[in-house]
Amino acid sequence: MKIPHPIPYQGSKRQIAKYILAYFPQSTHSLIEPFAGSAAISIAAACYAKASKFHLNDSNTALMALWKEIIYNPHHIAERYEQLWKEQQSDPRAYYDEVREKFNRTQQPHYLLYLLARCVKASVRYNPRGEFNQSPDNRRLGRNPQRMADDILAVSKLFYGRVELTSCDYTEVLAKTTQEDLVYMDPPYQGVCDNGEPRYFSGIDRTAFVHALEELNRREIPYILSFDGRTGDKKYGKALPIELDLCQIEIRAGRSSQATLLGRNEITFESVYLSKALVERLGMERRKPVSQLIGEPVPQLRILEW
Repeated sequence: MKIPHPIPYQGSKRQIAKYILAYFPQSTHSLIEPFAGSAAISIAAACYAKASKFHLNDSNTALMALWKEIIYNPHHIAERYEQLWKEQQSDPRAYYDEVREKFNRTQQPHYLLYLLARCVKASVRYNPRGEFNQSPDNRRLGRNPQRMADDILAVSKLFYGRVELTSCDYTEVLAKTTQEDLVYMDPPYQGVCDNGEPRYFSGIDRTAFVHALEELNRREIPYILSFDGRTGDKKYGKALPIELDLCQIEIRAGRSSQATLLGRNEITFESVYLSKALVERLGMERRKPVSQLIGEPVPQLRILEW
């Protein structure tokens, strides 16, 4: 099945979504993403009917305004993107800079979609003033308008009438969750935000986030967390406290592009954590061979500890 993805985002879990979906309970009603970003997991879950309702939240208000347009005004946003894409032809670099300036001044969603499609490696960067400041990829003009429109319309059809969109602090979203929900969290990686690199619109405080996880555990809310990873022997971020009692899984995400550029053949692994409440809901399902869950070779994913 082709999974539509209208918003390109570096760090998106698009490529490993099928492995994460393997740990969704069959009875999932509402899927909640407090750090939505490109919403790769929610889109995949909607495609495979893994949930009935969705809640997408991100502190980046411009990004959530773009999601609102994609879901509720798909033809309009697709047309605006096509117009920008065609207008850039004579001088793509100068046009990109012009659109970037307009977006930082107006926060209009069609400008943001164009910037995401054209910026280097879909790698979002913001300056200390919260302005989009990533450079364009001068080797390409961004995604073809027809393919973009196809994905926009497909995602609109998936989410229309069954999604809640918000732009607030993640703790406000978590406070409203119930034991009938499933929460998927993909917060900014520690290894990025703790180094002061302005990759994300806003980072999170690790101590406060751990406290939020403790509260979810106390309330027995089932959740899945993408939090850190490694490339070769290099690990990103501090380990989560063992007291959280999480089941850690490593997903083979493929060769590291950065390592390849440096002449090294290293594999990237992304860590995913399952809450105790989720593991208990899954019961013995987590003990089944991975091939039975997702139809992929067992070496792709392995349980490390719990």
